[in-house]
Amino acid sequence: MFKGLIGKILGKGALDLEEAKRLARHKDVKVRLKLAQREDLPQELLYFLAEDKSADVRRAIAKNIATPKLANLLLSRDSDDEVRYGLAEKIGRLMPGLSPAELDRMHEVIHQVLEQLTRDQAVRVRRILSETLKDIANAPPDVIKRLARDVELVVCAPVLEYSPVLTDDDLRDIISSAPVKGAMSAISNRRGLSESVADAIFDADDEDAIGVMLGNKSAQIREATLDRIVDRAEDVTAWHAPLAERPKLSRKAVLRLAEFVAENVMDTLKNRTDFDAETVEAVHEEFSRRMEAAERTRARDEGGPPGERAKKLFKRNELTDTVIREAAQVGDEEFVVTALALKADMKLSVIKKVFDISSVKGVVALCWKAGLSMPTAVVVQKRLARIPPREVLGSIDGDYPFNEKEMQWQLEFIRDSL
Repeated sequence: MFKGLIGKILGKGALDLEEAKRLARHKDVKVRLKLAQREDLPQELLYFLAEDKSADVRRAIAKNIATPKLANLLLSRDSDDEVRYGLAEKIGRLMPGLSPAELDRMHEVIHQVLEQLTRDQAVRVRRILSETLKDIANAPPDVIKRLARDVELVVCAPVLEYSPVLTDDDLRDIISSAPVKGAMSAISNRRGLSESVADAIFDADDEDAIGVMLGNKSAQIREATLDRIVDRAEDVTAWHAPLAERPKLSRKAVLRLAEFVAENVMDTLKNRTDFDAETVEAVHEEFSRRMEAAERTRARDEGGPPGERAKKLFKRNELTDTVIREAAQVGDEEFVVTALALKADMKLSVIKKVFDISSVKGVVALCWKAGLSMPTAVVVQKRLARIPPREVLGSIDGDYPFNEKEMQWQLEFIRDSL
């Protein structure tokens, strides 16, 4: 008898309303479960089964595409995680196929269901919702924004990377709010990332996100922003290769990169076909200079302790700006500190103390006193004095940031206090 009853429920023919009502109250959960899977039941019965005491029955109703909107809203608050997950999964199947007009007709209740699911305690429910809505252009903005700010990366990442609903203002606001780790990398990977959002990512100082952005060929990055990234890139090896492959690199950025990237990345720069002849020649010259500098470094290493070498060069009037900059680039602190003491005519102990405390103004003043160029002073700050990139004074193509009076005051302060 039971098999016959189940067979009747599964049959293609319509069920008599009274019989369907009786089956909806049947004591055997298997009967109610089979009934809940039918898509031709009257809506009042589907709603009735949405409150069934069996979670299995409610799960079936949650997955049933014929379930009425108000029953879906009820199920979005169900105590069973699987019920809510089944509902989110169903919405995931249905929403991409709905026309704008259909979405408008269903807006009020669907919006409430989505809003409830974005607050769900189960990560997997919010995750499938995010995966579902990430490509839908007319998804409710407040729902997308809530998902974009989720504390779980698996939830926020899909909409952050793909959702067309998020505006540049939304993205900049999310970036400024210090989102969960990895969220900015998802934004960095958006197709056609705008210049203003790229600026916000750089300003947020997230190394991973900046690296992803550099590798995103469709990202629009201002020339000035790329130059700022290059200025910081020497100590961030992960940026070197994607920087070398960025389209529309300025000549200034190319030559700056050529100063410090590894040989394989240098090959990328040398083999690019979009540079003018003058830039190509300059890159090759920089490569040759580096090879010669490496050979000189090898020769110096064989010529005794760094401090003694600096003294010998000073006596022969060969302790030049270029020699000191190359030593700074390879991290030869003893050589540079000795050279500064000699050329600035100051005690070696004072020079060492300035470097030990990472006094940015002190280092700049010492380089000025020693007659070094601003580009060399920048390298000394970054490589030897361990000054954070954002605190480095001056730039590789500029002049010293203080006038002579200010420099002299700084030097007197160093002599009096150290």
